Amino acid sequence: MTGQELLESISRLLGAKIQSRIEFRHETTFSIQPEDLREVAKFCRDELSFDYLIDISSVDNFGDEPRFEVVYELYSMTLAVHLRLKLAVSEEVCAVDTVSDIWPTADWHEREIYDMMGIRFNNHPDLRRILMWDGYPFFPLRKDFPLEGLPSEMPDVAFTSAAPMEGGPFVTQPSTATAKDREPRAKRPDLNQ
Repeated sequence: MTGQELLESISRLLGAKIQSRIEFRHETTFSIQPEDLREVAKFCRDELSFDYLIDISSVDNFGDEPRFEVVYELYSMTLAVHLRLKLAVSEEVCAVDTVSDIWPTADWHEREIYDMMGIRFNNHPDLRRILMWDGYPFFPLRKDFPLEGLPSEMPDVAFTSAAPMEGGPFVTQPSTATAKDREPRAKRPDLNQ
């Protein structure tokens, strides 16, 4: 079976579990319900040879409901086929089932999504923050999180007040100068030798 034949057969094999199919630039995306994730994931791994989980990411559609999307990038090493699974997650539920027992690499991806977006993964073996410190009350990749950050009540850990936006090390000023000349490191004399 070729990769294209496999993708064509998925719609027939999974039937009603697939809400929509999108083809864009030779990439196939299936939208599924969150409650079907584990069944579809196991089927993709065991029956369709999608043996490699490339990535899991999340999208914040702030202002829409459902607010979040969780996106799974799968790959079949034997057939050289890429498949994307998307599922919509409401802000009220804000949780999906883990796939870390199906693809062990999902462990870190799920922890990062939880840490940055606040989406929980049910039955994850070790769901704790991976980048921010324990007890941090915010989720920095949500669209309603301000760019300058939010004050924290933890005085001994990292930032305790909002970061200034003007004149910061990564803030460039509008000008007619080239990108190289606007780049903050270009202003350091020890690097211009």
